[in-house]
Amino acid sequence: MVAWTDYKSEAKSRGALALELFVAHSTPAKAPQDVKASLPDHLAYQADLERAGQLAFAGPMSDETGAHMQGVGLIVYRADSLEAAQQLAENDPMHKSGARSYVMRRWLINEGSLNLSVGLSTGGSTLS
Repeated sequence: MVAWTDYKSEAKSRGALALELFVAHSTPAKAPQDVKASLPDHLAYQADLERAGQLAFAGPMSDETGAHMQGVGLIVYRADSLEAAQQLAENDPMHKSGARSYVMRRWLINEGSLNLSVGLSTGGSTLS
């Protein structure tokens, strides 16, 4: 296996973006009512992280068929280190209460695109 730091340096040297983010794969660990009870505090915590620039993306995922919601989610953090990202995840009320558990991974974004449309007179925006 290649060391992460070596791979990241190699990606940068070949012109890739090499933006490092941290992804928590979050899964229910307790009963649905426990998850639901933690939801308001979890959403408020994520809103605080978003305002602080520490939350890149977050949301639920479907099952493998794409037809059902199973309660699995991804949370993508901006942090200075894996340890800092883990601390952000640990402080999430969902994880802190034990309603959900997570696995954290580094994610190196090399390619892709985002489209942002901002309505200057309407104030509306669309991200795709």
